[in-house]
Amino acid sequence: MFETNVVVLISVLVFIVFLTLLGIMSRFKKCKSDEILVIYGKTGGNKSSRCIQGGAAFIIPVLQGYAYMSLKPLQF
Repeated sequence: MFETNVVVLISVLVFIVFLTLLGIMSRFKKCKSDEILVIYGKTGGNKSSRCIQGGAAFIIPVLQGYAYMSLKPLQF
């Protein structure tokens, strides 16, 4: 009886850790070298947005949003 409780407890803890890591990884955004990642919302200081080119950033779910902007030249 005790061993089954331990197995269930460990399984639940592993599942919770897996969901937490999955949530963190889903908020980590990368952009290519020909894009700009624009982070808007609460970015720190007096800034309302932050731009990252060819890098990555962690987006805080409720306080920040993001958008990609292409740096490829327009052809007419």
